[in-house]
Amino acid sequence: MAKFLFVVQGEGRGHITQAMTLNDILTENGHEVAAILVGKSNRRELPKFFTQKFNSKVCLFDSPNFLPASKNKKTNLWASIIYNLFKFGAYVKSIFFIHRQIKKYDADIVVNFYDLMAGLTYLFFPPKIPLFCIAHQYIFLHPEYRFPNTNKIELRMLKFFTRITCAGALKLLALSTKKMPDIPERRIFVVPPLLRKDVREAQVSDGHYLHGYMLNDTYADGIIRFQEEHPDVSLHFFWDRKGAKRETVINDRLSFHNLNDKLFIKYMAGCKAYATTAGFESVCEAIYMGKPVLTVPTHIEQACNAFETSQLGAGVVDDNFNLEKLLEYIPKYRKQPEFKDWVEQADEYILNVFAPQTASDST
Repeated sequence: MAKFLFVVQGEGRGHITQAMTLNDILTENGHEVAAILVGKSNRRELPKFFTQKFNSKVCLFDSPNFLPASKNKKTNLWASIIYNLFKFGAYVKSIFFIHRQIKKYDADIVVNFYDLMAGLTYLFFPPKIPLFCIAHQYIFLHPEYRFPNTNKIELRMLKFFTRITCAGALKLLALSTKKMPDIPERRIFVVPPLLRKDVREAQVSDGHYLHGYMLNDTYADGIIRFQEEHPDVSLHFFWDRKGAKRETVINDRLSFHNLNDKLFIKYMAGCKAYATTAGFESVCEAIYMGKPVLTVPTHIEQACNAFETSQLGAGVVDDNFNLEKLLEYIPKYRKQPEFKDWVEQADEYILNVFAPQTASDST
């Protein structure tokens, strides 16, 4: 059986939970995940549910991340580029760190969850160990993927960034909300979203409250105003505000929670609808559980996620947390049984993509 090493982009929640799910799939099938290297951001804390699960296996390194624009809401792309250029020296150290860790753990396979530093490592100092890349963003390289009508320059930059993250990769596992043909000549293999057993086995009910997650925490001001104007609506929102208490209670109808995965899933399973800054992972969790979704994209990648969700018929899009729009959409929502069937096949699809390499490593 094969020994794996993960490199994970630590921004947001999606790539982290995908790494947790893939770890479970691999270990349940006799493989080993020797270490998990996480690209960290000074603006966010790595969720405790992730570090507690993997304990000593987690190693941190500096990796580029997006900066928010005014009021900590939309992502400021150009400021992010300039900021990250000034951290060039730290990122060079990260490349050498990743290279050393791959040698140290004597991995058979490296899996990159969309971290730029892993791609640059394989671009400039390629280890002999095969690289697999897994993320929803790789579906953006698929010739049949439909994009929203958006800024063409930012779209080209997104594709360029995505290609760098998978430089030197043997295969790209493109997480998709629907089945699409593989493109082997482009190394693209389309697989279902990676949702954890906790999500798939959750007891789903139609609750009385709205559930939410905001990548940028000062959207909270708007959520508080909405609740004051709609005192009959209950809300449970999650954020990753650094230094915040486990639960920040605004009143008996509104609470903000620090990221806690089991609690997040519990509130998702029991809500009547979900609002989010358009991260792929939690949107898929909501669709799987049959919850109407409001997506509020903060950058070009999330704009693609939001458009994809609306095209699927699973939600509505807004440029702010317009929860009135979500409430109006709830009666129109129709569940997506085809999506649920697709997700249930994830283990099989993903193991098949890895199979030739893991078989050769076991001989």
